[in-house]
Amino acid sequence: MNLTRWIPLGKLDSLIRRRPAKPDASLRISNLTRQMELAYCVEVADHGAKRRKGLLGRDQLPTGGGLWIVPCEAVHTFGMRFAIDLVYVDRNMRVKKVKSSVPPWRLSACLSAHSVLELASGTICRTQTKPGDMLEVSAVSPSTDTGSVPDASGPALQNPERAEA
Repeated sequence: MNLTRWIPLGKLDSLIRRRPAKPDASLRISNLTRQMELAYCVEVADHGAKRRKGLLGRDQLPTGGGLWIVPCEAVHTFGMRFAIDLVYVDRNMRVKKVKSSVPPWRLSACLSAHSVLELASGTICRTQTKPGDMLEVSAVSPSTDTGSVPDASGPALQNPERAEA
């Protein structure tokens, strides 16, 4: 069947042409209860390909980095090359469960969670994040320094990694 016969060439071209993928926006995750920054460079995995790949193929997850899988109740570390911290949260961003330094080739789940944050190993210990804590997600502006900067929304959050610099 010849589609150009039924669809004008200009419209067919626009249907076939793929839209460029939008760049991933980085997010900042803060623990409001502890007044600590968990991560300042978090990617979101909210669609098929990104969710399937996750952190596979990476050699490490740097301090301050992370992946937020939405929605998600369980993760695996099969095929990974490094340990990660897991923070399970509900729809209101209240921490339901934490798992520290989960090594490769493991499974973890929290059936009451809505999503999970995969963070650099040691983040939970450093920030003392516990079940019941409230987290906040905010967009990272490219022109904004990722250190702890006070703003109108509340008190400054501590980032011990940046305070030493």
